[in-house]
Amino acid sequence: MDLSSLRSQFPTLAQSNDGYSLCYLDTAATSQKPQCVIDAMNQYYHLDNANVHRAAHQLSARATSQYEAVRDKLQQFINAERREEIIFTHGTTESINMVAHGLTAHIKAGAVILIDSAAHHANIVPWQELAKRTGAIIKPIPLTADCRLDVSAFDALLSQKPAIVALSHVSNALGALNPVNELVAKAKQAGAITLVDGAQAIAHLAVDVQAIGCDFYVFSGHKMYGPTGVGTLYGRFEVLDKLSPLLTGGEMIKSVSFEHTEFNILPNRLEAGTPPIAEVIGLGAAIDFINGLPRAEVHAVEQTLLAYLQNELAALGDMVLYGAHPNNIGAVAFNLADEHHQDVGILLDQQGIAVRCGHHCAMPLMQSLGLKGCCRASIGVYTNKADIDNFINAMKSVKELLL
Repeated sequence: MDLSSLRSQFPTLAQSNDGYSLCYLDTAATSQKPQCVIDAMNQYYHLDNANVHRAAHQLSARATSQYEAVRDKLQQFINAERREEIIFTHGTTESINMVAHGLTAHIKAGAVILIDSAAHHANIVPWQELAKRTGAIIKPIPLTADCRLDVSAFDALLSQKPAIVALSHVSNALGALNPVNELVAKAKQAGAITLVDGAQAIAHLAVDVQAIGCDFYVFSGHKMYGPTGVGTLYGRFEVLDKLSPLLTGGEMIKSVSFEHTEFNILPNRLEAGTPPIAEVIGLGAAIDFINGLPRAEVHAVEQTLLAYLQNELAALGDMVLYGAHPNNIGAVAFNLADEHHQDVGILLDQQGIAVRCGHHCAMPLMQSLGLKGCCRASIGVYTNKADIDNFINAMKSVKELLL
């Protein structure tokens, strides 16, 4: 496959902003969507618009068939053992909330919950709420001086026999890659339930949940060239089946009377109400798109681009890079000297460069770095060397203006 032709499949990237061709370096926030995803959702709304599972007519049958086919695709995509281990959600945030709520009855007062210090707020706040409900204790896993998870400190914390260990596969703010296979194996030996936030990994790495060995793995469609408003909760069946439902109502029941309700079996038991049908179908198209790529080649190209981005930024001078390592995935966090990150981002936008500026929903990480925020440039399958060069040239002009 000619990777240079991939860019033409993403209609958003063809536009210009104020005379500048769009240079999109904010894929870690949300990826752009290929035409095949847009077409799949349009086809559903044009021809197959009906609710799933609930009707005898042909539209519903077609919608249901397409919807459930995506569950099978996801099972294969992340190598889950059973299709019932795939739960559709509205995204990573809902997936983690579903797990944290569902485990409430299984967590005792004083139980320890370990959380990656670089975690996204979505992998912090639901556990804090669980701790409020149960009397559990939250303990962050420290980072090393170069912003990697401190494995020695993690080993020491495991001696406290934590009930839950919540990790990032890849840091959304820094792009740092955690050795999740090793960390999960150690956590399991300590008897912990493990959850891995894969939102930033799923589009860049081949994910095998059985090889990782985690109890739960979560991610969002919009980070992997799919639609917003849809995500996936993978759960190892024996643990997933113990979760009490976060939402109750239609679809997730077997029988209802005013005296008693009996919940359905997995996966229906955790999928209450009308699901995001078009979005699930769009997610299926995104999986087909990714599966159609030469994954090893794409990964090699992305890693080369990321190294080039890191090196070119550092060569500008007066740049501070945070946690930049050769094996990072997808993103580079930086600031220009002591200049406010928002000022940098606005000036870049005026030259057609889209980056993310702020705390990146990782305020504890920013606090540990002594920052209120930073800029982040992130790449996707459509990013090319010209994007990086345009960004660096724009940064040169920003530097000249501000310093």
